[in-house]
Amino acid sequence: MDTPALLAEALATFDRLFAQAGEAGEPDPTAMALATATLDARPSARMVLLKAHDARGFVFYTHMDGRKGRELQANPQAALLFHWPRVRNGVQVRIEGDVQAVSDAEADVYFASRPRGSQLGAWASLQSETLESVAAFESRLQQAEREFADRDVPRPPRWTGFRVKPRRIEFWYGAEYRLHERWFYERDAAGDWSKRMLYP
Repeated sequence: MDTPALLAEALATFDRLFAQAGEAGEPDPTAMALATATLDARPSARMVLLKAHDARGFVFYTHMDGRKGRELQANPQAALLFHWPRVRNGVQVRIEGDVQAVSDAEADVYFASRPRGSQLGAWASLQSETLESVAAFESRLQQAEREFADRDVPRPPRWTGFRVKPRRIEFWYGAEYRLHERWFYERDAAGDWSKRMLYP
């Protein structure tokens, strides 16, 4: 199978499993673990939400000055993990790849779609910085409410999306006795995709 067809096959498989996760009643099929690393190879992971995906990659949003934003700017590589235990006997989708910021226009459109409370929170939060007290954050939130009281809330200049362009995609299907089925798609340095099975 040629390279464009292999990538299309992988993305179609993701779309099918994503839909099945919703049908199976997963609490939030968009929830995914995001792993980043510092330049000295110290990893960290947290849950984020998938907000868009297509042939260009998988998108989530955050503040560029928070820990994950800083790490992604210094070391633009990331790994994503979806886990949908209610699909079949449990499914994991693992994605690894290069990361780049989305365009300002794309970030503006998404930010405008967020609930107003979430928009204000993006202005009030100094993401990942030390918070002296709950009252301090509430004060910053009230300040944002006053500042934007009679107008739309614009996107903060350092708040944006990141797109993970897949280099590896693995579909892991759970099976009895841990005899799992694993399909692995990989893009080489020339941009060509390959597909193979992995041992459990």
